[in-house]
Amino acid sequence: MSGFPESATIIGIVCKDGVVLAAEKRITYGSLIMSRVGKKVFKITNRIGITVAGLVADMQVLSKELEAMSRMYSMEQRRPIGVRSAANLLSNILYERKMMPFFSQTIIGGFDDGGPAIYTLDLMGSLLKDAYAAAGSGSEIALGTLERHFKEGIDVNEGKDLAVRAIKAAARRDTQSGEGIDVMVITDKGIDIFEESIT
Repeated sequence: MSGFPESATIIGIVCKDGVVLAAEKRITYGSLIMSRVGKKVFKITNRIGITVAGLVADMQVLSKELEAMSRMYSMEQRRPIGVRSAANLLSNILYERKMMPFFSQTIIGGFDDGGPAIYTLDLMGSLLKDAYAAAGSGSEIALGTLERHFKEGIDVNEGKDLAVRAIKAAARRDTQSGEGIDVMVITDKGIDIFEESIT
């Protein structure tokens, strides 16, 4: 898959005390920059978030649908949805639409009773668990930075710095990534969102 359906650079990192999700802000359509303030990181629950590369409408619909279904799960089960369950739910949403798919690559992450975790999903709903991940048009460059500097047992502050460094590396070479960076840090205390400069 290439071209505008994957335009973005998104990152997910598992840390000893939480998860870091990050994405740059540029919204493109082919070679045209449509917006410099796009949102690609979304809160799903108080301890689960997603970051999405792809078409803006698909990002927005996916995040809203997953948020609504996670709330219904919590009401029916009388407990918060776990990260793995939310990832499976998102996988099912994507698979059900495989004939008319959402053009998206997604990283979902969060903190639950099992600790911090991230999962990556493609547009068909394939689900992979990993310690770190990158997706989108700048992912190959970002992965080089992650593979070189990631260490097991880093804390969320180190994870945040690494995610920013990986996106900056991608933005230097990928014309579909740039402008600024949104970073979501998820711990057992909840979610914090930060904005970082790309320069």
